[in-house]
Amino acid sequence: MLVDDGSTDQSTVLAQSYAKLLPDRIHYCEHEGHCNKGLSASRNHGIRKGNGHLIALLDADDVWLPDKLTRQVAVFRNHPVIALVAEASLYWYSWSLSEKADRAIPVGVPADRAYVPPQLLFAMYPLGSHSAPCPSGLMFNREAFVAVGGFEESFADNYQLYEDQAFLSKIYLRKFVYISSDCNNLYRQRQGSIVQSVKENGHYDDVRGYFLQWFLTYLKQEGVANKKLIKLVRQCLLPYHHPIIYRFLKVPLDRALSKAARLIRQYA
Repeated sequence: MLVDDGSTDQSTVLAQSYAKLLPDRIHYCEHEGHCNKGLSASRNHGIRKGNGHLIALLDADDVWLPDKLTRQVAVFRNHPVIALVAEASLYWYSWSLSEKADRAIPVGVPADRAYVPPQLLFAMYPLGSHSAPCPSGLMFNREAFVAVGGFEESFADNYQLYEDQAFLSKIYLRKFVYISSDCNNLYRQRQGSIVQSVKENGHYDDVRGYFLQWFLTYLKQEGVANKKLIKLVRQCLLPYHHPIIYRFLKVPLDRALSKAARLIRQYA
């Protein structure tokens, strides 16, 4: 399924030509009026137009390697209890900067195993400290997509930075997830990406705060009673809701850690 999110270049003509050339394999769709609605709305639109049981995402500037789909389908066959599989991604710099080495970034938990809900919420970004998967490294089943209500369309404009994290957080909360050590997707690093623009424009804290508040509200709406999880989200919100208290608590801790590091270097 090719989803046209209001393209203004030659992408529309190119996509339509492929759909005509291979009508049994490629389908083209767009929003009403050829409007631009953003990542979440486009993902939802394309998935709902399709009828496949397993769903994989490929953003327009990323690349799948030939074995990506085959290997992830095999994971679902071998682990029927899982709702989503996530693999490592190659952060792809060399497509435009031949002097800069590409880097394979694994998902930041032990790989080649399934995790029960909500384990991954505590371990991985954005609540935990370990790296999260990229959208083009995912595959999930339609049942899970429907069960969690798809992607959150309120994550538009700058908030698109966290649209995948909102979806993944809902999955981690309810479903079994398999983390793979495979790396069969190229995550293109480029000037003007949503990640770069949000950080350079100084809006990252606004976007993160928006996500955290959304997730806390979501947990309440869903009747989630996991006190440890709710406490973690509130702790993450502390810099946004109570910045003075946060600085008061954080500065002494930072000083203590810095002093400990100096002592270790001194006596090492």
